[in-house]
Amino acid sequence: MEHRVVLITGGSSGIGKAIGKYLRDKGFKVYGTTRNTRNHPHFTAFDLLELDVRDPGGPVRVVDKVLSLEGRLDVLVNNAGIGITGPVEETPHEEIVKAFETNFHGPIHMAKAVLPAMRKQGSGLIINITSLAGYMGLPYRGIYSACKGALELLTEALRMETRGFGIYITNLAPGDFATNIASGRYHAPVMETSPYKVAYERTLHIMNEHVDQGQDPVMVAKKVYEIIRTKRPKVHYKVGSRLQKFSLVLKGILPDKVYEKLILNHYKL
Repeated sequence: MEHRVVLITGGSSGIGKAIGKYLRDKGFKVYGTTRNTRNHPHFTAFDLLELDVRDPGGPVRVVDKVLSLEGRLDVLVNNAGIGITGPVEETPHEEIVKAFETNFHGPIHMAKAVLPAMRKQGSGLIINITSLAGYMGLPYRGIYSACKGALELLTEALRMETRGFGIYITNLAPGDFATNIASGRYHAPVMETSPYKVAYERTLHIMNEHVDQGQDPVMVAKKVYEIIRTKRPKVHYKVGSRLQKFSLVLKGILPDKVYEKLILNHYKL
């Protein structure tokens, strides 16, 4: 049985909850976070702490809380995130900023909060939950792709900066999984007069179908467990259907315009 301490942001539902429950059952001491604990009065899967990752001071308070209770923090899973869809031209800029605050700035705030403690311990692991969408620009998901792609690159840099401290930092990019992300996603409104109306509606319908038909998020939890138990984690991991992962292989070998055509056909654009 494991006895390491894990902190998971966005742990009250979806992938975060699946990861927390799986690790708890493996013997880890798990803490999860959520923006409002009052919305989860009957949550008993593991300890839940209140945190908004967009608040630069919040991560420090939560990390200090865990350290005061446990004396150490071994694994941070940066899972908190929000979805966003819409034509880039018609997406309100304040919503773009909100998406980056949660999906990109949030993991930075968390990393800054845990790195001093992990450096003092001489050990630690940060797993950034990104997305297969971060490897490609997807129509009407451009902002989401950009957030996750930026986090992938940031992880590469941070990993090199912190080598020598006994700390490992890695990305885990899931494909489509059956979670409630679609219900909480920001959708730019479909405007009747928009030149994007027909294409955006069609793409939105396909995206929601993918989530509804997605795989069990416990697959992500199992991959997280595998990474934790790896002595020297790789820079990038991916988890999803064979087709989703194969699409990344195709992106690496096909001419850009050919791959673009495949994406357009996939979304019936």
